[in-house]
Amino acid sequence: MIECFDGVLFAQMMIHASALLQTQKQHINELNVFPVPDGDTGTNMSMTMQTAAAELKKGGHAKVGDAAHVCAGALLRGARGNSGVILSLLFRGFAKAIKDKDTANGRDLALALDYGVAAAYKAVMKPAEGTILTVSRIAAAKAAETAREAPDAETVLAAAIAQGRIALADTVNQNPVLQKAGVVDAGGMGFLVILQGMLDSLRGEPLHEADAEESGTRAQADFSEFKPEEILFGYCTEFICSRDNAKDPEALRQFLDALGDSLVLVDDDEIIKVHVHTNHPGRVLEEGLTYGALLTVKVENLHEQHTALLEEVAQAEQGAAGTVPPHEIARPERKYGVVAVTAGDGLTEVFRDLGTDGVISGGQTMNPSTEDILREVNRTPAEVVFVLPNNKNIVMAAEQCVHMVQEKQVIVIPTRSVPQGISALVVLDPDATIVENETAMRNAMERVKTSEITYAARDSDFDGVAIKQGDYLALTEQQLFSTDRNLKHLLKTLAEAAPQQEAEFINIFYGEDITEQQAQQALEIFTKSCPKADVSLHAGGQPVYYYMISAE
Repeated sequence: MIECFDGVLFAQMMIHASALLQTQKQHINELNVFPVPDGDTGTNMSMTMQTAAAELKKGGHAKVGDAAHVCAGALLRGARGNSGVILSLLFRGFAKAIKDKDTANGRDLALALDYGVAAAYKAVMKPAEGTILTVSRIAAAKAAETAREAPDAETVLAAAIAQGRIALADTVNQNPVLQKAGVVDAGGMGFLVILQGMLDSLRGEPLHEADAEESGTRAQADFSEFKPEEILFGYCTEFICSRDNAKDPEALRQFLDALGDSLVLVDDDEIIKVHVHTNHPGRVLEEGLTYGALLTVKVENLHEQHTALLEEVAQAEQGAAGTVPPHEIARPERKYGVVAVTAGDGLTEVFRDLGTDGVISGGQTMNPSTEDILREVNRTPAEVVFVLPNNKNIVMAAEQCVHMVQEKQVIVIPTRSVPQGISALVVLDPDATIVENETAMRNAMERVKTSEITYAARDSDFDGVAIKQGDYLALTEQQLFSTDRNLKHLLKTLAEAAPQQEAEFINIFYGEDITEQQAQQALEIFTKSCPKADVSLHAGGQPVYYYMISAE
């Protein structure tokens, strides 16, 4: 039996786990309750893990505590969707438990799994049974029980997986929604795939070929419009120094702010990490020395380096969980700014026209990562940035940004649909207080009832309703409302439903697969069926959903 693992082996375990998850992601996606072609739990977890794998492949972490710390930071930055965020929390707690360890044995592993579960449960407002939380908790409890008798890492991890599989099988009985659909929890399965990949690597089994697919997943910024003469400060200067707790890092921040731009300063109990563009790197390093011994130093000539490369390098070196990635942070020019997530050119234009600073392409089929959202928050030249996720599966990823930005106040309005986001944005008042705006935006989003029409990608049965592949599905507030083989019939049924009949305003956003002629027919149906409402038609261009319909 393998007694323990160090940082190098832990990195290999996580890389292997990422590769195995990549091979299983589509199967995990297919565990969605509805047969809508937007299953993304497997994709979200896989892309989150790939971020960590890419970081760990750089090597250089002999101690398991260091490797786990880097892994946790990468997972947090790359977290996509609720499943990705919970996964990052599980490994953030994991890293905290072994932060001072050179190696980890079975007892350390069991404690780390327990810390991870505690961190995840603490972050979820209303934890439900029959989810990844349940599976991870039961697996961790078995690990602790096993470690008391057999403290080697291999035995403990194998026992956790075996018990986790029993817990996963039972999720279908614990969660009423899963029970109706006859499936186990997708997030719980993804977590067990990760643990299995870790165990396979620990036992020396070869990596799966799918690991090669992980390359090229990091998003690359397009700097093709950037002109070298626009560089005002010639040297990208970075350093990490040990921290003298008698001195306040805020004074260092103010000193560096006067010497350049693109300043990012992150500190914890032990170190201070600095990134700044300046014309005086020597003065920067001299001042850094007054705060503690320099541990690492890097100075690059910006005129000789492509800006995109510098961005990639800077992001790669940022490994601390819960800190701000070194994206350029815009100086505030006004009090309020807005960042929104949406999909489709038409919907993007709507948000732009309403004054949104940053629009992130994403949504049901591709949830943006925490880092994607954070990048737009940092680019927004405002003191307070409101974030509109516009999808229930993006809310948690957005909320991770709240404590990752020191220079701005970030407020997440938990919009669950694009129409809710539009209604919240409309009531934003530049002259109101923060509390007044947050209250008004939350109230506005709750007044909106959202319906969506899509199609069934596979046969299914839900709550007694037989769904056939190719059926048109109408969802209201993400719940199945009706199905039909005829799209016009389904539109009329939806128009005659209570939310639309009681509404004063109805907005119809038609998707990329709907022609203008078809959209006009939908407008006629709703105009005739809802004579009391003011009905408007908009080209949304969204994928997957033929129509998004808001009623308020």
